[in-house]
Amino acid sequence: MKKTDLRVRRTNKMIIEAFIQLVEEKGYDQITVQDISERAMINRATFYAHYKDKQDLYETIFDFAIEAFTSVLSPKDLVQGNRLKVKQIEVLLTHIYQNIQKNRQFYLTIMDGAAMETLRKKIADILDAEYAHIFNRLKITENEIEVPMDFIIEYMTSIFIGTLHWWLTADSTMTPNALAKLVIKLIGNGHLTILGLEIEA
Repeated sequence: MKKTDLRVRRTNKMIIEAFIQLVEEKGYDQITVQDISERAMINRATFYAHYKDKQDLYETIFDFAIEAFTSVLSPKDLVQGNRLKVKQIEVLLTHIYQNIQKNRQFYLTIMDGAAMETLRKKIADILDAEYAHIFNRLKITENEIEVPMDFIIEYMTSIFIGTLHWWLTADSTMTPNALAKLVIKLIGNGHLTILGLEIEA
């Protein structure tokens, strides 16, 4: 049984690697299941034993990328009361960026075109689900007008996605830790303090 499981995992890895290579070379729309099967050195029946079609494969890869973010966005580790634990956030972001750097082509693949907006929306949904109670409790106001929570989440998500996209596509030499510090500075220094959060060094 273990040998079978290992063989299934190995085949799945070959399919994913073949898919990413082909998307890089030809673009998503131009590749077929036959192309993927030939590159992975399997037959089409084996491909269909793992995935319904190439869209199913793409969505699986995309969901894997989303899980990489959701698994480390626990508010209990990052926020205490209305205080942000900046050092923990820096460690967290550095870890995320290191993983993305090691799998740069993987993330370039899933952040292409319309997928970028889907990724942005999913991260916004995560922040909404995990942090809504924190922002609601703060009752953030500006000139006596309550700031909508979805505005705050949209703002934070846009900075994160925008800087990540730049880092992936600009061939930057900026290290994961340097990028983490930059993003924290963009979001934290001044912006979140204005919104009512205290920054804990």
